[in-house]
Amino acid sequence: MPLASDLVTSPIAILSALPQEQRGLMELLQRPRKVIHASRDFWLGDLHGQPVVLALSKIGKVAAATTTTALIERFGVLRIVFTGVAGGLGHGVKVGDVVVATDFVQHDLDASPLFPRYQVPLYGKTRFHCDAVLSALLFEASCHALAHESRMAHGFAGACVHQGLIASGDRFVSGADESRRLRDLMARAGHDVLAVEMEGAAVAQVCMDYGVPFAVMRTISDRADDSAHIDFPSFVDAVASRYARVVIERFLSKL
Repeated sequence: MPLASDLVTSPIAILSALPQEQRGLMELLQRPRKVIHASRDFWLGDLHGQPVVLALSKIGKVAAATTTTALIERFGVLRIVFTGVAGGLGHGVKVGDVVVATDFVQHDLDASPLFPRYQVPLYGKTRFHCDAVLSALLFEASCHALAHESRMAHGFAGACVHQGLIASGDRFVSGADESRRLRDLMARAGHDVLAVEMEGAAVAQVCMDYGVPFAVMRTISDRADDSAHIDFPSFVDAVASRYARVVIERFLSKL
């Protein structure tokens, strides 16, 4: 684990999959400096007095793993936070809610019969856990953000913050039948999944390899059903980007 003295000087990486999800943070970045590495743009600067690196994971597990490795190897980050959107799967997880991940599973990983389904080969693990301390701070910041946005009339009435398991896979889950099958299949295997997306499990695995603390908040943009492709673009612009800005501002102020 990183030493306390290292955390003071090392930048914090803030990842998102899409540029719209980081628009508000880019506007707040002080002393911005762009570095191109591994065919990616990394933005260095300060947010709330904290040195940060803003980066896009791009979409999918391989792209996210590449970005995460570059952040650790090239920029020496010792903490990574991911903000973005996800499809709601769990009962009671609705559009406008936020899920702070406790751990991740890959719903499309199946190396059976050599290894149990969903288990990452040669790791002996099915789930990769997020850092408890960073996740607690992110949970508090997310609760604050929803309360703030509700007061400003920008939030969803009755929106709440959940904590739990998120599933990642290289597929945009967008059909009601597919969503229901995925939730039921994972539940039968003992995985009570709250949300589904395409990057987090890969980032979590790389962070475990390097011993880098990792935390994730995902705003629920849709119910991973037949309307997902309709809801998604406008929701990212109008809601998720605002949530991300308020959450990260609060999060950094508490470090």
